[in-house]
Amino acid sequence: MKFLIRNLGSAINNPEAVREFIAKLDRNEGYKRNLVYAYDCYAKVYRIQWNKPIYRPSPKLPRIPLEEKINLIIANSSKKLALALSISRDTGLRPIEVMNLRLKDVDLQNGLVYPATAKHGSARVLKLKPSTLNLLSSYLALHPEITLESRIFGKWSSDDYGKYFRIVRNRLAQKLNDSTLKTITLYSLRHHFATKLYNQTRNLLLVKELLGHKKIETTLIYTQLTNNENDEYVSAIAKTVEEARKLIEEGFEFVTEMDGVKIFRKRK
Repeated sequence: MKFLIRNLGSAINNPEAVREFIAKLDRNEGYKRNLVYAYDCYAKVYRIQWNKPIYRPSPKLPRIPLEEKINLIIANSSKKLALALSISRDTGLRPIEVMNLRLKDVDLQNGLVYPATAKHGSARVLKLKPSTLNLLSSYLALHPEITLESRIFGKWSSDDYGKYFRIVRNRLAQKLNDSTLKTITLYSLRHHFATKLYNQTRNLLLVKELLGHKKIETTLIYTQLTNNENDEYVSAIAKTVEEARKLIEEGFEFVTEMDGVKIFRKRK
């Protein structure tokens, strides 16, 4: 309702204006259905008569973006948006969970995140990549007003997060003449995280735990997506324990050892 009121103002009591606004939104059917449900509750409270539109989300598997395209969007974002997207990529947090993060939820020394879970999901702890931790440290240095109790992203809501993301994504898609970029959503980063984790571990219970799902049935979708993910890899080698440690932190998995050199790979 906050989203509808913010965009419609006094027209919130005009059901036809609400219907038209929802219909023209550049959002999926599921999002529009949720808006209709919220307004329907509002209409019942204030005794507003309206013909409730019906939106039925199409049952389809989400598309999993290549990590290089996610990183491309991040590289073309402002520092604040780049940090939010990097956290989404690394942790698979829901957009609202990223926006609700407080400084006290992050262990800056070890790069661990303890999010407040949305949708009544399970509590979990997630790991940030060193590059994301560096982004966060730089961001905090520019914003000394952020205290332990402060939200890291200030007054940004999940709607704001999505809006700024789409602006950067669409601008980049036009600049590069790459329409596939427009298929990437904030939730694509969550799906990318989950599919990558399942590919690496084949541990569905671990994926369920780190996504904060209550039911294993919700997580089962990633067993289908894993067969559809891109099978191209980038490789890297490590000659020392420190080099191997850094590669593992960046998401590489160990393949084999030859001539005293350890070989790693990760999906593109």
